[in-house]
Amino acid sequence: MEEKKFGRDLTTGSIPRRLLAYFIPVLAGNVIQTGYYIIDTMWIGKLIGDEAVAASAVVLPIVLILIAVASGSTLATTILVSQNYGAKKYDEVTRIVNTSFMLAILIGLFMTVAGIASTERLLHLMNTPAEIFKMAYDYLNISLLGFVPLYLGYLILSILRGIGDTSTPLFFLSVGIVLNILLDPFMIAGFGPFPRLELRGAAYATILSQSVAAVLAIIYLNRQDHIVAFRHKKLALDKDISLQIIKLGLPSIVQQSLTSIGSAFITSFVNTYGAAATAAFGAATRIDSVAFMPAIALGSSVSTLTGQNLGAGKPERVKQIFRWGVIMTSSITLLISLMVVSFPRYLLSIFVDSEEVLRIGTNYLRIQGGSYIFFAIMYIASGIANGAGDTAVTMLFSLVSLWIVRVPSAALLSRLTPLGLNGIWVAVVLSYFATMTVSLIYYFSGKWKKAGRKSGIILPDTLN
Repeated sequence: MEEKKFGRDLTTGSIPRRLLAYFIPVLAGNVIQTGYYIIDTMWIGKLIGDEAVAASAVVLPIVLILIAVASGSTLATTILVSQNYGAKKYDEVTRIVNTSFMLAILIGLFMTVAGIASTERLLHLMNTPAEIFKMAYDYLNISLLGFVPLYLGYLILSILRGIGDTSTPLFFLSVGIVLNILLDPFMIAGFGPFPRLELRGAAYATILSQSVAAVLAIIYLNRQDHIVAFRHKKLALDKDISLQIIKLGLPSIVQQSLTSIGSAFITSFVNTYGAAATAAFGAATRIDSVAFMPAIALGSSVSTLTGQNLGAGKPERVKQIFRWGVIMTSSITLLISLMVVSFPRYLLSIFVDSEEVLRIGTNYLRIQGGSYIFFAIMYIASGIANGAGDTAVTMLFSLVSLWIVRVPSAALLSRLTPLGLNGIWVAVVLSYFATMTVSLIYYFSGKWKKAGRKSGIILPDTLN
């Protein structure tokens, strides 16, 4: 097998061209992934109503905790794959892939069982309004059943991105979202031979579409005899690789879980203002998720380019990666902010119709929209840290953002000042600014240069 034909070497050539070539398919993939939730919300709002939007908004932070486990551990795989691929250690890449698949199956099954056993307690802890509790309960339980295929999908995506291949996962993500678009109205409203399942139907449609996309990707990779194919007979828990994945992945899992738990706290604060506030928050955060996509995609691009270049012994290129990453993300994000702040009501009306919900959501977007640039720059600096293998420091960024700034500020500003609900929105802006500040301090300190050694990844002596 000619293993070198797979993937893309990102250690040579123009940095901005490499970033753009990697970024565009990643962005398209992120649009598709977010599309699962955007399309669900659109159909839910139009075919069922605002209460169903509120129920899905309550469930989202819990689902994001599960996604944090998947994306956190698969980020570790991306780091290991990209650095070993950059160093041309192809046999090691295959060992990493086999171990990662085995871990994904075991962890995915455990999290599914644990989540279903905890559904009712979690919804009570989040102060879920009584009028939407049953819908939220059903939606969450069904969503949990799809966690294993979701996890495998994230893993395949991360592995392929680690070797510089962003086109293959884009195709299979596209298959999933098209299927989701087709299934949603039929399973929600009960068109044709389908029963009317309402909010449960949206959850089932997402599970089915993600499962089909994951299975098709596995079949394709196996038939191609790909370097990162799913070979069930070779699945094994390699001790050293498992420890590396845990060491690198645990901080990222904690970081993303803290983000999701922080979101759950914020949602619980919002819930105390009633179902209209919850629905507005749910619709507005869907817009946020779209606005953040370019920054997240560029952060992922920066991370992979950093990993491959450090693995190849070219740390001098990382500074160029950071500079161009900031230039690109700032240009795109400022345009998005302008649009969101200028047309908040129009954007919200895609999801909801209630005048009260639109009023609350408009206030949110006008406050939040101007802060997107803070989030975007933070993602570039975090991408450098992750690519270097220093996932622990990005966990610390989240600690500062959520538990030192966002959650305490949201509680104080909403309860002890005339801002009320708007105080929660202001707290989110403050947390983005704080995270950007500490991430930039880390980058300019130069500590990322030796992060590989500290995380157990052997990088070249040129890092001295």
